[in-house]
Amino acid sequence: MLYWTLVFLVIALVAGLFGFGGIATASAGIAKILFGIFIILFLASLVFGALRSR
Repeated sequence: MLYWTLVFLVIALVAGLFGFGGIATASAGIAKILFGIFIILFLASLVFGALRSR
């Protein structure tokens, strides 16, 4: 999932560099959403892993 976040971030940067504002905004928004989901799943994995080891 972190891979896809980085892919959309690169797409947003390249689109912004060439002046495609709409595509850059959409790609950056998708990257933010995917990164948020990644962080939530990562934290849930840490919590469940800590609870399981006890």
